[in-house]
Amino acid sequence: MSFKYADRLGRLPEYLFAELDRIKSEHLARGEEIIDLGVGDPDIPTPPEVVDALKSSAGDPANHGYPSYSGMDRFRQAAAEWVDKRFGVRLDYKRQVLSLIGSKEGIAHFPLAFVDPGDTVLYTEPGYPVYYASTVFAGGVPYALPLVRENGFLPALDAVPGKVLETAKVLFINYPNNPTSATADGAFFRKVIGFAKEHGIIVAHDAAYSEIYFGEKTHSILEYPGAADVAIEFHSLSKTFSMTGWRIGFACGNEGLIAGLGRVKTNIDSGVFQAVQWAGIKALSLSDRLTGPLRDVYRGRVEIVTSSLSRAGLVPFNGNSTFYIWTRLPDGVDSVSFTRRLIEDAGVVVSPGIGFGASGRDYFRISVTNREDRIREACERIVKVAKAL
Repeated sequence: MSFKYADRLGRLPEYLFAELDRIKSEHLARGEEIIDLGVGDPDIPTPPEVVDALKSSAGDPANHGYPSYSGMDRFRQAAAEWVDKRFGVRLDYKRQVLSLIGSKEGIAHFPLAFVDPGDTVLYTEPGYPVYYASTVFAGGVPYALPLVRENGFLPALDAVPGKVLETAKVLFINYPNNPTSATADGAFFRKVIGFAKEHGIIVAHDAAYSEIYFGEKTHSILEYPGAADVAIEFHSLSKTFSMTGWRIGFACGNEGLIAGLGRVKTNIDSGVFQAVQWAGIKALSLSDRLTGPLRDVYRGRVEIVTSSLSRAGLVPFNGNSTFYIWTRLPDGVDSVSFTRRLIEDAGVVVSPGIGFGASGRDYFRISVTNREDRIREACERIVKVAKAL
């Protein structure tokens, strides 16, 4: 018996990474060596203090039942305290903080609370594919704001047509940015807040990479006047503490936006396992000590890649944040054919820029979530392929 997919699935773009995974699997099945710099999954283990907190909490029967939909009070308190210490923003943890099963889950569900069929959702592109997909699932109309190097990979808000703004309901932004590694300053966030207030738009800021910076500390949109009126911010423990598989994060900001997302979640999920929340509390309480060494490791790896690629005549962008390097390809070379050739000829996996949206067609993304020796070897192979072009 055959089944017809819902029309909304037909509106989703082809997942190009699946084809790369297929090719990679074929090489691995033949016993060939593959160096994977494609996925942003930290290779550095979760800190042992956090693992120990999970172990002890998992053995407590008090944590074995259904958790609170919005999160344990103690976890939300810890999140609010962390935001206050890190960004100087005071939050009412009961009304302005919500636990998430990873920030991806919160971002994916957010449009369901505020976007009606036909509403427009603005999103930066190239970007995290979930912004587009979550809009489609809510029946909204995605509208891409291209990010170009000449503008520091910041969206040109003034260029959005008035007709689009008439139906615009949500604006997704993401700084530090995946995949470009660009950061945003106070002037940009103030402009976003003013733009949102002028046009009655909700701002959803994905801050998953806020703690991976190599120079000046990055910013929260909630630091700036007026943000509490229009913005919700998504934070993740995944990249910050090497906890990608643990699935825990939180949203914070405007209490009405938090309440709307919370209402969706009460109808969809049953909250985060409490033992994982206790581990999250431990991670947040040790943030100052745990994140510094991680940044040092990623900084060194990013410098290796940017130096190697630059010597080969490629043009990597180093935004001094995230563990990604966004690199411009030579004229006439598209990202799909280049990444396929890297796998087949050099045994190296990177992400094709087109997988993050049309604006990324001339780029590829490297993730430095691998050992330094493997990264050096991968760079040598990439350089050989690039020179052959």
